[in-house]
Amino acid sequence: MGRAAHGDRDGRLSLVGMAKARPLLVVLHRVAGLFIAGFLVIAGLTGAVISWDHELDALLNGHLLQARASGQAQPSLDLAREVEARHPHAEVVEVPVVVEPGHALVIGVEPRVNPETERLYDLGFNQVFVDPVSGAELGRRDWGAVWPLSRENFVSFLYVLHYSLHIPGPWGVWFMGFVACIWTLDCFGGLLLTLPRPRTKRAVGEKALRARLSDWMARWAPAWRIKTSGGRYRINFDIHRAAGLWTWGLLFVLAFTAFSLNLYGEVFRPVIATVSEVTPSPFNARSHSGLHSPLKAQLSFEEVIERADREAQRRGWRAPIGNVFYARYHDVFVVFFFEPGDDHGAAGLGPPVLYFDGANGLLLGDFTPWRGTAADIFVQAQFPVHSGRILGLPGRILISVMGIVVAALSVTGVVIWWKKHKARALRKTKTAPSPPAAALAAK
Repeated sequence: MGRAAHGDRDGRLSLVGMAKARPLLVVLHRVAGLFIAGFLVIAGLTGAVISWDHELDALLNGHLLQARASGQAQPSLDLAREVEARHPHAEVVEVPVVVEPGHALVIGVEPRVNPETERLYDLGFNQVFVDPVSGAELGRRDWGAVWPLSRENFVSFLYVLHYSLHIPGPWGVWFMGFVACIWTLDCFGGLLLTLPRPRTKRAVGEKALRARLSDWMARWAPAWRIKTSGGRYRINFDIHRAAGLWTWGLLFVLAFTAFSLNLYGEVFRPVIATVSEVTPSPFNARSHSGLHSPLKAQLSFEEVIERADREAQRRGWRAPIGNVFYARYHDVFVVFFFEPGDDHGAAGLGPPVLYFDGANGLLLGDFTPWRGTAADIFVQAQFPVHSGRILGLPGRILISVMGIVVAALSVTGVVIWWKKHKARALRKTKTAPSPPAAALAAK
């Protein structure tokens, strides 16, 4: 009897606690939702579009990305040297080694230091498009430029807007990471608010527990449905609740991976490192040399490619060298291995990578998909999962749909708040005493 009595009392206390916690959850969900709603609308809609960044860029900028000449392609490094000769204030830092037939060679450049001012030149562009056969320059653009907005930089404008709102420096990335952190936590608050309110009666025995569970699920079932016969507010509320429930897992994954990507070095990596060992990249051990103090590699692109090719053969990698990038603020060459066209939209965790020291050519490390510690693989999966590219084309389609869902949930949530806010204001107006009555009450 004593245990049963204590059990009943503990059950009633837990139910009372849940009932008391619900109003607090409502307030937290409302405040968090109103704070992040506008930013999630931007992130959701831009995310739905940039899932197709390559295709949209090709549609808008065929004059840059489509090669016109036919015949044998010239060596990429020769064309890169021609770019530097035409633009003496520019330094080539990225060279595609393999190019899809009919596509332009996209050479990445960064400004050199002006010896008179000891500051970087203002180039106005960071990509040069070259016909790989004729060597003709097809055009230039500044990837990620905010203004002037044009079709050349429209896709990159959306991309940077998606993760940083174009707020200068690291502040935009940090802010959107903070928004994603709130979104991740709010996913749980929103889920709890869809659950039916607990009954005060405590179940005893297996049969009673099954009956209570059946009753609980029956009361939760309407939360998963949209009642189209209701009024506009009711339909809006059902869309917000039901869409959130059906896509909850994907919403949480998107929110968490957005947080991990934007706050990787500041929060995510240190936390993951407490659970499992994270293999450091060469960039973790090297500090940034400073904006106007880029380092100068002692090795040429040709030498790095030769070393990378030998190392890849030793490892048994079959994919050719697809792209070479020189991170001149850390003095590190990054060599990517992929077949032509697999640098965008390919399924998996991305291509394998080798890192070489720009000073002496020593191998500094590698990135091998699905290899490493548990933490390594978890870290590797963050961007491919967030972008949907881990599943290839189906994943990108899914992420586009989810981007629209995120925007819709944000808008419907604001509508719910606005309707309730108006209703509360109207009730206060109706219950407020008339001026004469208020004056009499004061006397």
